[in-house]
Amino acid sequence: MKEITSPQNTYIKQLVQLKDKSRERKKTGTFLIEGVREVSLALEGGYELETVLFYSDLFSEEQLNDLTSNVRLSAVETQLNCIEVSKEVYQKLAYRDTTEGVLAVGKSKTNSLSDLSFETKNPLILIAEAPEKPGNIGAILRTADAANVDAVIIANPKTDLYNPNIIRSSVGCVFTNRIATGNTSEIIDFLKSKNIAVYCAALQASVDYHTQDFKKPTAIVVGTEATGLSDAWLENSTQNIIIPMQGEIDSMNVSVAAGILIFEAKRQRGFK
Repeated sequence: MKEITSPQNTYIKQLVQLKDKSRERKKTGTFLIEGVREVSLALEGGYELETVLFYSDLFSEEQLNDLTSNVRLSAVETQLNCIEVSKEVYQKLAYRDTTEGVLAVGKSKTNSLSDLSFETKNPLILIAEAPEKPGNIGAILRTADAANVDAVIIANPKTDLYNPNIIRSSVGCVFTNRIATGNTSEIIDFLKSKNIAVYCAALQASVDYHTQDFKKPTAIVVGTEATGLSDAWLENSTQNIIIPMQGEIDSMNVSVAAGILIFEAKRQRGFK
């Protein structure tokens, strides 16, 4: 098994770029995954791994074998590339302060709308337009996983899905959800082609969210707390919906709002 002990190793420097730079992730079509649960969820989600790196004081070879026993290889690979690294190398690559001694290099998925299909004729979709903060995106993905929605669509994304902050804050749910990205107009066209009703969380011309029927094919759309949704969504909305606010403020965090709306839809559907 190969071993790398120097943080100045050329390959390790490339991985640091992969961790820090969206441009590098897009150019190579790969990204860095940190943590046992995250790597496991990526494997369960059908992601291919190029390499696994581990620090043996924290993560044993036996644990490595257990973790990678069901690894998915590409057509050109005969076995997974595993590298033991020193403490200094691991600390250079690790994103979290508390960590488990294992990282992997995964291959990105296209996350294209054209690849999005549903196993049900009655899908429930969560759409977020232009979310900027990786922490909010991660929280939205955790909510979507908890509700087992049929898809999450990010409209006009401001950051790539494989940002380490998104992977961390989603606790690996970036791998468990069916996710697509696209611009607002093509997403609206996609929803129309599938006859999916669009419910936009908005202040204008809105009714209380719990008065609507979400049992039919439904997309619930949320925007940023600062600017809300763009006019294109409001013009193509089946109905704008609002969460009645009973305090002094008139908005809440986007991931919290998404959770309230999605779980109302799940309640109406008998949590199925």
